[in-house]
Amino acid sequence: MNLASGRSAPDLRARLRRPSDALGGASIGTVPILWNNVDVEELRLGTDPDNILDEIARVGYEGTQLGLGFPEGAALRSALATRGLRLAEVYAALPATAAGLDGDALENGRERLRLLHDGGGEVLCVALDGSGEREAFAGRASDPATPRFADSAWAGLVAVLHTLADEAIDAGHRLAFHPHAGTFIETPVEVERLLDATDAQRVGICLDVGHYLVGGGDPVDALRRLGQRVTHVHLKDVDPEVLAAMRSGALQGFGRAIRARIFTELGAGALDLMGCLRVLAERGYDGWLMVEQDSSWSPAPEAAAIGRRVLAHALEVIGHERAAVGSRA
Repeated sequence: MNLASGRSAPDLRARLRRPSDALGGASIGTVPILWNNVDVEELRLGTDPDNILDEIARVGYEGTQLGLGFPEGAALRSALATRGLRLAEVYAALPATAAGLDGDALENGRERLRLLHDGGGEVLCVALDGSGEREAFAGRASDPATPRFADSAWAGLVAVLHTLADEAIDAGHRLAFHPHAGTFIETPVEVERLLDATDAQRVGICLDVGHYLVGGGDPVDALRRLGQRVTHVHLKDVDPEVLAAMRSGALQGFGRAIRARIFTELGAGALDLMGCLRVLAERGYDGWLMVEQDSSWSPAPEAAAIGRRVLAHALEVIGHERAAVGSRA
């Protein structure tokens, strides 16, 4: 491991998590898509997985999503333990069309669950994979012309999610479904339908606040309304100019939006980060806060460090706010 000289990663993590901070029971991780984008090949920087893990630890994160090219099983557990990191999640994208899940979707999810279990991970984060017929409408999915999941497709999706959730629980893990721009579960209406159709004790929600914003929702309102149903959180900010271009149709396609850096450094975009964190603090959220940015104009380690420090400052401020209220009570 080649951590930067000076303060060690464990010491830096301690300095970024003060006892007075809000959300002291939550864990803070990041998603290595910033270094090697899984979906857009030209945005893969080719960074060696060992170097990515070094950088994730160096800038103060406690955990990571399984990244492209990462080792598996015992080798992954060892690589994480050496750096004081945890495997927060493995992401499972289930292939689908408007007619429903592809025939191999369940086995795809089971393979990702195996990787989670073998790597000693915690959350199976499940989403629908991007679909060409829907991807073009990302950011403006309220358009009446937007392709929709067929009514018959919902039952199949729910059955697969319940099966994966039961298998995850039996193996000691949790499942959280991730609504995602450019897929058939993107808009607040689609999210609500999924929530109504699934068992709250088995299927949690990973609210990616950036994707929810792109999908036309208010993340602060969603966190307040959904409450305990949100068991996993991706913190992602949104460039307002790119979002406006998506909504007007001037920029079509989620892939093009990623290339235009629709997701920006935490604290630099349209997301009400403080509002989101305040709602989570009110309910005593103790799951993962995963800082995520699919692409950046800045070097990946720099963008990851910005996100971690912006989050640290926000949690410090909210912690002081809550302490001040408590002292007046």
